[in-house]
Amino acid sequence: MRCCLPAPLAALPDPCEVLRAGALLALRAASAAAHRTRPHSSHVAVVNLELVTLTEDRAVITWFTGIPGTDDGLGHMLPALTDGEVVYGTHPGRLNRVAGEHRPTAHHHVELTGLEPGQTYYYQARSRGVAATPTALHFARGNAAGTSLHGFGSRGGPYAFTTPQPPPGRHLLSIALCNDLHLGETTAGLVTGIPLFRGVSQRPGLAPYPEVMGLALVEEARRRGADLLLAAGDISAGGAPEDLAHARRILDGFGEHGQDYFVVRGNHDRPGPEHGESGDAFRRGFAGDGGPGYFGHDVGGLRILGLDTYEKRGNGADSGGLGEEQLSWFRRRLQENRDQPTVVFGHHPLTVRDSVFPVAAGQRLNRRQARSILKAYAAAPGVFLHHAGHTHRNKRTILSRAPHVTLQEVSAVKEYPGGFTLLRIFSGGYALNFYKVRGAEALEWGERSRRLAGGLWPHHALGRSVTDRNSVATHDFSGVTRPAAAMAGSGARGTAVLPGQRSAPD
Repeated sequence: MRCCLPAPLAALPDPCEVLRAGALLALRAASAAAHRTRPHSSHVAVVNLELVTLTEDRAVITWFTGIPGTDDGLGHMLPALTDGEVVYGTHPGRLNRVAGEHRPTAHHHVELTGLEPGQTYYYQARSRGVAATPTALHFARGNAAGTSLHGFGSRGGPYAFTTPQPPPGRHLLSIALCNDLHLGETTAGLVTGIPLFRGVSQRPGLAPYPEVMGLALVEEARRRGADLLLAAGDISAGGAPEDLAHARRILDGFGEHGQDYFVVRGNHDRPGPEHGESGDAFRRGFAGDGGPGYFGHDVGGLRILGLDTYEKRGNGADSGGLGEEQLSWFRRRLQENRDQPTVVFGHHPLTVRDSVFPVAAGQRLNRRQARSILKAYAAAPGVFLHHAGHTHRNKRTILSRAPHVTLQEVSAVKEYPGGFTLLRIFSGGYALNFYKVRGAEALEWGERSRRLAGGLWPHHALGRSVTDRNSVATHDFSGVTRPAAAMAGSGARGTAVLPGQRSAPD
């Protein structure tokens, strides 16, 4: 099986970076060994606290409870079923509000609602009276539990977050952004030749984890009010027809392909070396009669451009690439109406910044093409968002060449933290909010798979700050109208635009 981790982990390019990664792994291994042998004074360990989602009026907080001193064979505690609650308030000494769970669990997921925009809240998550401690992101110099360092240095907080102001104007529509489902994969994080990257598999007797997470994605996206869904590549683990067909059946649970949801190719979706063009199962399944894997779509004045960032023959570990025909089409589409609000999505990011792991060419788009796209963005003020996957992490990047465009990498559906980003568009701006998928099996697998990369995976995948997975920006969407079908609650409807065609004016 090809490696499902980002390409640089499979092709460590620089000896210094290899030594750096090895040092991090050694530190992590020593920490894990100490954890397994250290006596615990409490009956339950309450760990891995994360402020996952933060909007203007709600917050989603997760944590794990385990049995101290136990080991499931992967360096992780066995789960302890407990109660869970979050106490919170607007003063650290008065946590006078409580949000709890309906039943005991080891994988806690509590949502605070009715929060006020622009307000600082202090909170503490508890199970059996024991306060939860945050996921440690010290290798990434990150903060998993709040928007400030309040509470750090103590054991259990309280920690603090400040809710953002909502985007200006009225809500128009919401779009679920996701990637890296990897249908057909059986071992997550397997890297040949690196013993500590031995991978994590599903527990015997349970459904394959890509299926569990894919089904949970569809359910959670609909629960969160998504009108459209954009899947940015690596739908399958290796481009096998049966895996792509399975992915299609799962995504069809959200709605109709080409109308309610849209898919672009990732490097894992390429045809295998034993297949020619006629064996391109991705194009047959998602591009319609073997057409191009890139497209334009218009929804009430919002332009959606999908890119095939692996439109080439290659081994899958090399950089992404657009054919010259696609690149010319893309630049032409942007020039047609430079001010039209536009979201672009494709599998490979344009650039990769601030990575814990070594960065090789295979983790991003071809540099020359990335510069060409950024140049096109600089001349197209309507473009506001470029959504990418491939890195399996949450990361928000703003570049000086096109500061009006948010480059948003979204973590994989198929493994920790396991979820999607909800893009909420308002008449005067937009919000990006990451949600973990729910359901008992999905939350269990999400916790199990946090042990990828020798336990370093949270430092890479979660996002070093809350703003890497939750942000608000202003943008003029005054020309966008809310689709009638979305107002009726049955999903947005738009007009598909084939390459080379112009969308009809609203």
